[in-house]
Amino acid sequence: MTERPEIAAVIFDVGNVLYRWNPRVLHERLIDDDQALDALLRDVVTTDWHFQHDQGRPFAETSAELIARHPDRADLIRLWGEKFVDSVGPAVTGMPEIVRDLHGAGVALFAITNFSAEFWTPFHAREAALFAPFRDIVVSGVEKLVKPDPAIYRLALDRFGLRAEQALFIDDRAENIVAAQAQGMYGHLFRDAAMLRRELALLGLL
Repeated sequence: MTERPEIAAVIFDVGNVLYRWNPRVLHERLIDDDQALDALLRDVVTTDWHFQHDQGRPFAETSAELIARHPDRADLIRLWGEKFVDSVGPAVTGMPEIVRDLHGAGVALFAITNFSAEFWTPFHAREAALFAPFRDIVVSGVEKLVKPDPAIYRLALDRFGLRAEQALFIDDRAENIVAAQAQGMYGHLFRDAAMLRRELALLGLL
């Protein structure tokens, strides 16, 4: 878009936009050998394996399959499900203040997140205060749709009651921004809160 959009709502990603996510922290307290930890994350509990949870597969299924292939890592694999919420957080510096200020300015707040449905429930409960101003959140594991699939953006806009041109979408992954822009949304590739705040000011939202 070349003209300044008339934004009525902000749609946030969650992981590495509102909250830091680093799966390494789940196991680094148990494995003090960096090479062994790197191997675990590269070969066993990989991001591709975890992405199945974001797509809607239950941890009981994915963990059973993985344990069958790596029985010597069974306890560490089970830990992923038991302690996943510990890998998320703290909030990204400056982002709670942006959420607060947007809400105070009367801007409608929403989110679209790639997140396991079963992991989302305890995480959302833990962070209820920050999410309180959000009118709705589309969770990929619930919908069995993941970014950057165009269908998840269309579903979100319909559920949120927004036209695409009314929405600013914020994500840390370029492919997710491109997909949102293809649906007609305005996109911001997140790097830090200071840069986002400047963009929000330029758009007249803050």
